[in-house]
Amino acid sequence: MSFTSLLRIPSWLAQNLLSKKERGPSKNSLKEAKRRRNTIRTVYNGKTESRHAEKDTLYSPHSQPPMKFQSQYIYSALCVSFLLFGSSGAIELWNDRWRVVALEGKMSEAKVDTPLISPSSSRNLPDFKKSVKLKYVKLGYHYLITHGMYLFLSPLVVVIAAQLSTFSLQDLHDLWDHLRFNLISVILCSTLLVFLSTLYFLTRPRPVYLVDFACYKPEESRKCTRKIFMDQSQMTGSFTESSLEFQRKILEKSGLGESTYLPEAVLNIPPNPSMQEARKEAATVMFGALDQLFAKTSLKPKDIGILVVNCSLFNPTPSLSAMVINHYKLRGNIISYNLGGMGCSAGLISIDLAKDLLQVHPNSYALVISMENITLNWYFGNQRSMLVSNCLFRMGGAAVLLSNKSSDRRRSKYRLVHTVRTHKGADDKCFACVTQEEDAEGKVGVSLSKDLMGVAGDALKTNITTLGPLVLPMSEQLLFFATLIGRKLFKMKLKPYIPDFKLAFEHFCIHAGGRAVLDELEKNLHLSDWHMEPSRMTLYRFGNTSSSSLWYELAYTEAKGRIKKGDRTWQIAFGSGFKCNSAVWKALRTINPAQEKNPWMDEIDMFPVNVPKVSAL
Repeated sequence: MSFTSLLRIPSWLAQNLLSKKERGPSKNSLKEAKRRRNTIRTVYNGKTESRHAEKDTLYSPHSQPPMKFQSQYIYSALCVSFLLFGSSGAIELWNDRWRVVALEGKMSEAKVDTPLISPSSSRNLPDFKKSVKLKYVKLGYHYLITHGMYLFLSPLVVVIAAQLSTFSLQDLHDLWDHLRFNLISVILCSTLLVFLSTLYFLTRPRPVYLVDFACYKPEESRKCTRKIFMDQSQMTGSFTESSLEFQRKILEKSGLGESTYLPEAVLNIPPNPSMQEARKEAATVMFGALDQLFAKTSLKPKDIGILVVNCSLFNPTPSLSAMVINHYKLRGNIISYNLGGMGCSAGLISIDLAKDLLQVHPNSYALVISMENITLNWYFGNQRSMLVSNCLFRMGGAAVLLSNKSSDRRRSKYRLVHTVRTHKGADDKCFACVTQEEDAEGKVGVSLSKDLMGVAGDALKTNITTLGPLVLPMSEQLLFFATLIGRKLFKMKLKPYIPDFKLAFEHFCIHAGGRAVLDELEKNLHLSDWHMEPSRMTLYRFGNTSSSSLWYELAYTEAKGRIKKGDRTWQIAFGSGFKCNSAVWKALRTINPAQEKNPWMDEIDMFPVNVPKVSAL
């Protein structure tokens, strides 16, 4: 029984509530109903009302309701359905109701004695889960709450418009004369208006635009299949059989494919990690990404006013930012920063730093470079907590160009909407879950604690609690708040309400740190395979490229042609310390993949691919 069937009940409520005796087609009952209908008089001008009708129904079991009653009822049903289900649901409900009215007319002509609703069916509630119109309930609720302010102000606007419509030309003329001869009022109002406008334009934050970005794609000679990885690890002679077997199992469950990249110093036999090779890797990645970016934007290097470079584990002297300044001969007054030791979330920290700098330096370009260095950070020991990073981290980097120039808005891809940073370093367990240290044999590596997933979940919860009120529609915020009040204040046994972030974002770029991280986020945020596809394909194709992985994921989304004007993208990353950082971008234009140049374009038709949970070597 559908919701439309329920709407038929009021018009025939009398028929279904009559006793069994009154349902019979006796002549007495018909005459009695006719007498009641003819003797009803309405009170006018304070006259006494006399009614022969009692508290029964006004209609006989077999008489049709007056058309006036039907039209008023249909109009009321349409208004209610518009508020509950939105415009599309109301139109569908309107059409259904007229079909019901037409059907009732035909049935009354064909068989008068047959009731429309059987007595047995009227006793059962409808199964709302099977009603096709249930989908409009949440949409209507979401629309009603989100546009609550407009609905609240609409009556006020109507009243003001009605009042203004009563003004005559003489009234407007009198008002003009009053303002013309009252110079003090005019000056005060004008001064206040100019002051408030100036204050607004001076204090509002400058918009930050993402003009373009580029991801580095290493050459084919750097490609490392999983078999090559295991062969290289065995030929180094540094790993025991149990360590090799452990690495093999990690690779099989990692979600990495056969086309990731490693630097030359690691692939050589024997490996030759050195400061020179590490600088060589850094220069290859940074300059490769920057050359592509300058070519895509037609920007001169000397136009860059702010430079931020982040690399967690390789911090030479001179710094990486100094290497960029020297190579491209950037101007002498450039504001440069080099961030180190901040883990895989450092890319969004760099974006946040560049955003703050652009607020105080008008008409500037900010260049952000995110990368990680593998050469000097390859672990050659046998401690299992440090071997995991060997299996996941791969070579890669990205360069991003930001601008606060209003003239760049038309050619920019995105506008930065929000950045939210969460740091859990005050907790000892969070602080120590990702640590660079020496093992028992004095070999340096990055140790991953077993508490990593729990710490990441706690940091994510804190981060989205801060981000939620900034991006979620009001309907989701009210549901979350109501559930929280019920659980905390009234001690009700309610499940924690997880907001539907799919109502706030069209695209998700989640740091491709590993398969386990992606699985947990997909489960906790109730995301679909389509939403997780950029992250999983990036992990499969390029591995964990640390802070730059978010940009490979965004490049994948662009290559698939999914970015439309107005779309919102949520980038979220985790890093040592422990940190969880978010950035929200809004697309300023539809991205045409045919005009894009990124590392996915030559092979985008091959993706997505099925990545089994265990891929045997």
